[in-house]
Amino acid sequence: MTIQLYGFWRSNAAFRVRVALALKNLPFEEIEVDILSGRQFDAEYAAVNAEHVVPTLVHDGHRVFQSLAIMEYLDEAYPEPRLLPEDLKERAYARALASVSIADSHPLTVPRVRKHLGQAFGADGAAIEAWCRHWVREGLATYERLLSQRPAEPFALGAAPTLADIGIAGQIALAHVYDMDLIAFPKVAALGKQCFKLSAFVLAHPFEQPGYRRRGS
Repeated sequence: MTIQLYGFWRSNAAFRVRVALALKNLPFEEIEVDILSGRQFDAEYAAVNAEHVVPTLVHDGHRVFQSLAIMEYLDEAYPEPRLLPEDLKERAYARALASVSIADSHPLTVPRVRKHLGQAFGADGAAIEAWCRHWVREGLATYERLLSQRPAEPFALGAAPTLADIGIAGQIALAHVYDMDLIAFPKVAALGKQCFKLSAFVLAHPFEQPGYRRRGS
């Protein structure tokens, strides 16, 4: 069994997959694709992922893209520990929670959206960052409302982290990237504290990746 992950420190989607791999204790090799420099459009990577995005998972030569599809693939290939509950209703709830970040908030902050804001609408760096902060905050606010309706115990669906917690932790990691605090979102912060007690979440964090450390050196 060999697993490769094409990713980048700044990719929130790659963060999610790193967490899933770590929770399942699956060793992998990460191959850096610098999405800030546009390397996702290189011909070599286009042959790997025609969408020109990261992450891409390669498992025994088989390629899977899109973080949600990758995590569900891993859950079916390696069922323990489960990322999705066995109960039908709980499984749908986990997917819905994860999708607040994966489908609604995070996609509005990715490089191609930021680039389009500048090219099509003349947005400068400050305006683009304000846009991203807005959508990160919207995602956090949604999670705060949802966790008010159903409190974490201590994770979103009970005693162990699931796909839902990976999505919420990803939203928190986005807040860290944009230097945003969680004061207005105490329930999100409390859940994040539980997640980031686990090495699977800590070691997957953007700031722990070699590319980020090189950037800061």
